[in-house]
Amino acid sequence: MSTPREQLTRRHFLGTSSAIAGGLLLSGSNAFAAKSNDMSKYPSNDHFWYRRQPSGKFVDTQRDNKAFAYADGKIFLSEDNGHTWPHSCDFADARHIVFSSILKNGNILFSAMAKLYLSTDNLKTYKQITVKDIDGSDYVPHKPKNAERPGWYFHNLTGVDTFDVKGREMLVWGNYCNVIDGATPVNIYYSTDSGQTVKIAYSFGQNPFNQDDGSPSGGKTGTPLGNADNPVICRHVHCVTYNPTEDAFYACTGDFDRPQGHECHWLRGTYDSDNDKWDWKVIVSDEPNTRYKSCGINFVDGKLYWISDANIKKPFDRGVFCCDPADLPNREKHTCLYDPGVESGAMLIQDGVMLAAHCSPASPLSTGIIISTDMGKTWAQYDLKEFGRRSPCRINRMNGDGWFRLDLREHWVTPSEMFFIKPKKA
Repeated sequence: MSTPREQLTRRHFLGTSSAIAGGLLLSGSNAFAAKSNDMSKYPSNDHFWYRRQPSGKFVDTQRDNKAFAYADGKIFLSEDNGHTWPHSCDFADARHIVFSSILKNGNILFSAMAKLYLSTDNLKTYKQITVKDIDGSDYVPHKPKNAERPGWYFHNLTGVDTFDVKGREMLVWGNYCNVIDGATPVNIYYSTDSGQTVKIAYSFGQNPFNQDDGSPSGGKTGTPLGNADNPVICRHVHCVTYNPTEDAFYACTGDFDRPQGHECHWLRGTYDSDNDKWDWKVIVSDEPNTRYKSCGINFVDGKLYWISDANIKKPFDRGVFCCDPADLPNREKHTCLYDPGVESGAMLIQDGVMLAAHCSPASPLSTGIIISTDMGKTWAQYDLKEFGRRSPCRINRMNGDGWFRLDLREHWVTPSEMFFIKPKKA
């Protein structure tokens, strides 16, 4: 992904008039307020309806009928797909929230920059969580050179991070970092107890290009961050997901080629629940203009699907790909289902709908959406121009009303707004 311009941010956005949040698509109305089956009030095309976030709130994550949101100095919980928000509490650092997940038992895990919090009682209270390192010791974030840039320790790029692993829920995600808000060590985190305990599953090596020098993404001087004993380096994690057919997790990273080697890797990890141990292996490392610089890993019926983020130099080897997991290192056994003609950093597959998006700095569209509603047989692309130049990412699974939730990022990754898409039947 490209380095963003630091202009309009989500934090600034929420500090402005709430009329901005609710008025661009549905002027004078609250897109969430009324429970109605009348879809004619929403903008639409041949493949989906869409709507902006509710007035004055940023909906950061959703699950089934629940949604977690925030505004200046406050966090909120809905239990009816955002129609009402009966649960809330004060949270002074709300505008710095960069990650949240709603667990199956109702717990909410969320972070503000380098701090991680858990609520177990529908936001009546919350407590700070200290992550455990691989050896069981406390994993304490480093002291940043610039206090305003403590690093994105827990921010993730994907909107799905909970998985049913042999009848037990696991929360597993990697941090997308070293772009804005300070240099950060790169890790894969996990929890097997609904967020009560969060541990490190894998710690990447110390990247000499992302040392903490106080700058937004770090540099060649400053404090080294990461696992000094691991030669595998990357800038950040793009995606982590689970394949139940193999009982294995897959992760992919970015972004560049360095004198020390590639930063674009695919890893495969297995978890031994009896001994609380992980076994990770790098299965592919390659150049950043290939399909292996990728995002949006999905598994459907044992098949592996992903979308490419190749963007460094031509010719670009990219598109939406599919293969058997064992064939990932062998390009000749990949099927390209669709080439959108532009890099993409997000894709989610649910119920036969394949939803992806353009990376706006490289796109001829303002806000580009890629969609197939028939599991890749046919495709369409749309430009939602009214959102301006935005990159959709962090796609949550459809809620109880059938709406996907997506972030809208200024340039590539600077938080700004969010919105919803509801697919039409194929």
